[in-house]
Amino acid sequence: MTKPIPVLTIDGPSGSGKGTISQAVAKRLQWHYLDSGAIYRAVGLAAAWESIDLSDPEAVAHCAERTEIRFESNDEGELHVYVNGKDATRLLRTETAAAAASAIAAHPPVRTALLDLQKRFRQAPGLVADGRDMGTVIFPDAQYKVFLTASAEERAKRRYKQLKDKGVSVNLDSLLHEIAARDERDAGRAVAPLKPAEDAVILDSTGMPITEVIERVLAVLPASLRPR
Repeated sequence: MTKPIPVLTIDGPSGSGKGTISQAVAKRLQWHYLDSGAIYRAVGLAAAWESIDLSDPEAVAHCAERTEIRFESNDEGELHVYVNGKDATRLLRTETAAAAASAIAAHPPVRTALLDLQKRFRQAPGLVADGRDMGTVIFPDAQYKVFLTASAEERAKRRYKQLKDKGVSVNLDSLLHEIAARDERDAGRAVAPLKPAEDAVILDSTGMPITEVIERVLAVLPASLRPR
């Protein structure tokens, strides 16, 4: 029988660093990369462009089905996301886009519309998938799973620095409030609530440098798959 294509899922709450870590791990492994959060943000953005009510599940689902999403890396290795032909990378990093993604992710029809799209990213030699339900819903059969977390205070500080470095005006207290509210909403939703897969390795990165987190994640893989 053909061996299944290996998948490493990295789930976790907003601001846990899963995007940064996942991209770095995918680059080290030379595997494909799936940013599921960007897909939901992209659909939320596309819906906003069409003035669609985000509380209307069917309308958002139809929008999801016709939205074209493309990931491309530039010469510096920076990931760019194109939504319906437009470079939406900067817009997708805003807190408004993040809140929209969290809102529409609670709709079953939207999740169904994007399920197959995400599964198609599973290609040889392997896939690193980051999100909130990669190991529990999208790739429950993944051989390797990590749930990356950190304290709400640490995540707010990371997000604050990230946005300030990009020239975005932001308030730390507001960020902490938004992160706490999103945590509660994501953990309490009826569909695909944010929680670790039963077979996931839970990694708390509070106070941990990025280089150490990357090595801890890579250590989840067998030696035969790790970069030499």
